[in-house]
Amino acid sequence: MIESEDQARELCATLAQAGGTDADAALGKLDQLAAMLSSENERQNLVSRASLDQIWLRHLADSAQLLSYDVPRETSNWLDLGTGAGFPGLVIAALRPEMDVFLVESRKRRIEWLESAVDSLSLSKCHVLGARLEDVESFKADVISARAFAPLPKLVKLAQRFATEETLWLLPKGKSAQKELTELPNRQSKLFHVEQSVTSSEAGVIVGRLNL
Repeated sequence: MIESEDQARELCATLAQAGGTDADAALGKLDQLAAMLSSENERQNLVSRASLDQIWLRHLADSAQLLSYDVPRETSNWLDLGTGAGFPGLVIAALRPEMDVFLVESRKRRIEWLESAVDSLSLSKCHVLGARLEDVESFKADVISARAFAPLPKLVKLAQRFATEETLWLLPKGKSAQKELTELPNRQSKLFHVEQSVTSSEAGVIVGRLNL
């Protein structure tokens, strides 16, 4: 379990290097993202104000840890649902800049923030899809993530058209992870499991693949 901002930075650097990305360059982008987020949070409530005191732990490393769950270097694309303030999508894009990362967000002010962040951070392979998920054209994703998008059964129902049997689902669910897993049909729930978050003793990440 990591508990400090320094440990959170170290985790992000380690995961950048593991993916073949220059750690200093990746941390530079994340530093810039943290500063931009703190500034924008004065204009719109992207994240809780209290969480900004531990932005590396609560948001950056919390997002980055998803890369530790068997995400190969050769992964070509990542779909992040209801990305909101950009977590985990913007962090993943900074740590794996060679991978296409698609951020789905329907709220106008959040879309504007995401587009500004992508441009400022020069994330050329990060794409903001400013629409409801139901209106996004189907494509096959290597990884699907969602930090706070919808209850698990609804999330799977809405997003499974983007999945193959090889698609890796990475779903941070906080305290509700194990409970939400029991709400899936039995044939689906057996394909997922809960991993302990490394940034919070009370949080879990649902990990798995669908048998389509």
